[in-house]
Amino acid sequence: MPVATSTPCTADMFSIARITLREIRLPLKEPFQISSGVTTERRILLVELRDADGVDAWGECVAGEQPHYSPETVDTAWLAIHEWLAPLVLGRKFEDPRQLSRTLEIAIRGHLMAKAALEMTSWGLVARLQSVALAELLGGSRDRIATGISLGIQQSPNRLVEQAVRAREQGYQRIKLKIKPGADVEYVAAVRDALGSDTPLTVDANSAYTPDDLEVLRGLDAFGLVMIEQPLARDDLVRHAALQRQLTTPICLDESITGPDRAEDMITLGSGKIINIKPGRVGGLTRAIAVHDVAAHHDIPVWCGGMLESGIARAYNVALASLPNFKLPGDLSPSARYWERDIVTPAWTMNENGWVAVPRDAPGLGVTIDMDRIDDLTVQTASLEAA
Repeated sequence: MPVATSTPCTADMFSIARITLREIRLPLKEPFQISSGVTTERRILLVELRDADGVDAWGECVAGEQPHYSPETVDTAWLAIHEWLAPLVLGRKFEDPRQLSRTLEIAIRGHLMAKAALEMTSWGLVARLQSVALAELLGGSRDRIATGISLGIQQSPNRLVEQAVRAREQGYQRIKLKIKPGADVEYVAAVRDALGSDTPLTVDANSAYTPDDLEVLRGLDAFGLVMIEQPLARDDLVRHAALQRQLTTPICLDESITGPDRAEDMITLGSGKIINIKPGRVGGLTRAIAVHDVAAHHDIPVWCGGMLESGIARAYNVALASLPNFKLPGDLSPSARYWERDIVTPAWTMNENGWVAVPRDAPGLGVTIDMDRIDDLTVQTASLEAA
């Protein structure tokens, strides 16, 4: 196992006296389409942890409405937390969030997004208890994060070009195009022609292709892409390795990387050359940092992906992306990219050159929870307390 390159701060003992779950419905400004479906409204599961002294922290489960991107959904995550995970942590003393992560990992198989919701929020709680910024607690060193944008599948190449040109004008440092069979080479060619060779472009297939689509995928080599993200099945490393040997463009794996062990497998097999780390996908910040460290040891660059999160989960992603091996722009678009009004203040913003600032001047997440907004959006809630 490689030596860790990031060393999160240790915490004093902490315990969780109360867990509150809330489901909110947050409408998107415009539909967002990937290869597996269209999202117009996000059902978001929020988690609030509170200790015996009343100190609290908020977090978010990134599971979707349907089991497309992942087998997990908002409903399965609610069940998993309420019935199995919460009882494992309520009232128990933990040395730090890493111990909580190990407890969940050993006791329950799977349900990584549900586990991440509790584990990540525990990092937020400890940051508040220690009066430090979350990025500092994680060992992050950056004060700003390079930001890219993810553009959903459009009805025509011209429509995609319009969005890509607007994104470049807004200052995004990298533009990602969602693709699927029938909406790939022609669409990417149109964007590349419109933006020229200097604009960093990537594509993301969300597992929409098979090895039979080799010629289509090889056709993408012509466009000087930074990466082709997750072209094949989410659980397939062997065929990704065979595909990488036939492509010039680096493959980036997303869904395939569910922890540090899968990252090591990818590197051993040569299944890709870049990793997209989403802490909610891999089971939380402890495991995300472990993936980061494995990749850093092998000189594999990583970046932080997005899951149509609210500003709460964005805070955790930004803090994670301040670690040193996050060398490529992340999918960390400002709040206004997706929401008319976010659930945090201040809303996340990006400057004209495509940088998002890492909050370092306040303990915890660096944003304030907008309780009035959350109350207006809440459709169900449940609270669990330590015995």
